[in-house]
Amino acid sequence: MHYVNNYLEEVHQVVNGIDKNAIEEIINHLIELRHLGGRLFFLGVGGGAGNATHAVNDFRKIAGIESYTPTDNVSELSARVNDDGWETVFVSWLRGSRLTNKDGVFVLSVGGGNDEKNISVNIVQAIKYAKKVGAKIFGIVGRDGGYTAQIADACVVVPTVNPETVTPHTESFQAVIWHLIVSHPKIKVFGMKWENVK
Repeated sequence: MHYVNNYLEEVHQVVNGIDKNAIEEIINHLIELRHLGGRLFFLGVGGGAGNATHAVNDFRKIAGIESYTPTDNVSELSARVNDDGWETVFVSWLRGSRLTNKDGVFVLSVGGGNDEKNISVNIVQAIKYAKKVGAKIFGIVGRDGGYTAQIADACVVVPTVNPETVTPHTESFQAVIWHLIVSHPKIKVFGMKWENVK
């Protein structure tokens, strides 16, 4: 029970340490993005890729924002990796999606990408490309937020309360935070099933 109690206590610490203003900033940017008819492109690898798939569903179905992620199409993703390489796979996909300054790139990553340490360089390259075309950049990341936190227009950094549980807390709270966002009264445009069952 020691580990269970400690882990759940850490969850409380993470909740108390989250920057609520950063969440509100993302919400305000997304309202503007939707008003302009912009699209939202979720980028993540590993657990972030799984979260991206789920987030795409929620932002499309609940928030009414046209959303996509490259990791939903394994055929295209693997073909681009084969032809272009892993480091630029997201850039080539964003180019193929005709990313514009009305759109947004939403990063779900534990470290946020780091060129120097050669970690999630594909995310770093995608952010650089998004910045170049004038797209908005958002993130829910962990640790110090890496490149995403440095460059994003709005970013939530999940606080590190224990260096041994950075990944599980970050990936868990990505889901907590995007669910908060899509269910927020300013963002939600379509009802959810279980909230409407009597």
